[in-house]
Amino acid sequence: MDLEGYRYVWLVVIGIAIFFSIRIAVGIWASRRVKNAADYIVAGRRLPIYMAGASIMATWFAAETMMGASATAYQYGFQGVLFDPFGATVCLFVTGFFFTRLMRRARYLTLVDFFERRFGKAMTILSSVIQLITYFVWTGAQLVAAGTIVHALFPNIPLEVGMIVVAIVVTCYTMLGGMLADTLLDFMQMFFTAGGVTLIFLFVLKAVGGWSGLTSIQETLYNPQPFTITPDAGGTGYLGYLGGMGWMYWMAAWMAIGLGSVPTQDLFQRSMAARNEATAVWGSYMAGALYGFFGIMSPLIGIMMFKLNPGLVDAQMEGVLVNAALNYLPPVLTAIFLAALSSALMSTSDSALLAGAAVVTENLLPMLGYKMNEKQKVRSTRIWVGIIGFLAILIAMTAATIYELGVLAWSLLLVGLFAPFALGMYWKKSNQYGAVAAYLGGFLVWAIGIYVAYQFGMLGDPTIVVCEGDANCAFWDAVYVSSFPAFVCSMLLMVFVSLATQKKDPPKPITNIDGEEFDTNPFHNIGWMPLRDAIRKLRPEEFDD
Repeated sequence: MDLEGYRYVWLVVIGIAIFFSIRIAVGIWASRRVKNAADYIVAGRRLPIYMAGASIMATWFAAETMMGASATAYQYGFQGVLFDPFGATVCLFVTGFFFTRLMRRARYLTLVDFFERRFGKAMTILSSVIQLITYFVWTGAQLVAAGTIVHALFPNIPLEVGMIVVAIVVTCYTMLGGMLADTLLDFMQMFFTAGGVTLIFLFVLKAVGGWSGLTSIQETLYNPQPFTITPDAGGTGYLGYLGGMGWMYWMAAWMAIGLGSVPTQDLFQRSMAARNEATAVWGSYMAGALYGFFGIMSPLIGIMMFKLNPGLVDAQMEGVLVNAALNYLPPVLTAIFLAALSSALMSTSDSALLAGAAVVTENLLPMLGYKMNEKQKVRSTRIWVGIIGFLAILIAMTAATIYELGVLAWSLLLVGLFAPFALGMYWKKSNQYGAVAAYLGGFLVWAIGIYVAYQFGMLGDPTIVVCEGDANCAFWDAVYVSSFPAFVCSMLLMVFVSLATQKKDPPKPITNIDGEEFDTNPFHNIGWMPLRDAIRKLRPEEFDD
């Protein structure tokens, strides 16, 4: 992506400066309304449905959804973006239907609160560690994208310097305003990013000849069937992998974000900030619908851009979406979109920073013996926002591929945390021994599987052969393929070890934030609540605190 020579760079710079200023101003305003940890971490549990839904959607509508997905679709078509946006849309509906209601009813501040009360100390530490690692990687992906934009605007500024500048701005306003600042900014920027992607889609659609021109596209860079989602057993399989290997890769693509993103702090932080259970559930459905509708446009833009400009080299592919804006949108709209795109990357970064910091303050530090009052908790969370921002910069500087970083973050949770979370909620015999075995076993099988898939293959050719000796390509493919058997082993270990250790480690009941048991009947926790309960105006005494 290169904006050098673009006549209207000054418009883009002005737009970004305005968005940056608004974010800092909102952070200062919100900071004056933070009185305790609940205000800072979950916005006082007062979000209405339109803010809860828009905030979840905007948090996820990030670097890999827009820039990463368009670049990947340019190369592989729909098969390449099963991870996101397709898998991510599935995740939002699955979460809303199966998990959101119970989490909101328990009034947790963090996802790790569930693991602490359900499984005890060991899983509290393990789940905290993996959440933090995930958010280091996830924030790093957003900083790579943001640095790419800064470098494109100012070619003399190195990519790393751009990352640092954006990281400083995001860290500052998140430290000030917490969740309230995040959700207000998410709500505002959703309209700009979603509207911008829609405009680019419509302008590029016109350039390829309308709907008939889009549907007539016969290929992308590496895929002769750009609109195919399932593996093609008689041709190229899935992303070049045939037989069982192709199907494992395909399943992993759906599950990496589709299930791996379920046990995540930033997702449930928005849901737990909703004003009641119904708002939390329907906010997830609203986010899923918005994400599916606007998210599909980015890969479609990538597919159309291949038809319009098939000669991009690897270094240019990350900027496919930006190039589409530069070439087909009027200058003013381009400036607004690029400013909004920068804002969207910040929305995801601020969520990840706050999520990780909340886990440290609410779970890890108390586990280590630190006792804090509400004011100390807010101060601690703000400090850890800064620390995590610094560590994310270090990760961003060591890896510069947006889409792969984003998917890797959620694959970590798929193989280690989904089984303890899902079965812990819905299977009463789940215990700590089973959860720890599922967590550690999932990672062990994943590590072994990466080596096997890379060197020998699993029910098919090894990844190093399919990638024709490209070690980077072979490694990432092995990471994704092996996450499927690792996930299966994690689920099995959770069941068998729990059953084998029932007497030695009796299962604990699920309790709420106050340590009280509550109704965990699955039929009472599934998200089929009336919509009217989510949208009607509540009296002060009706807020579900």
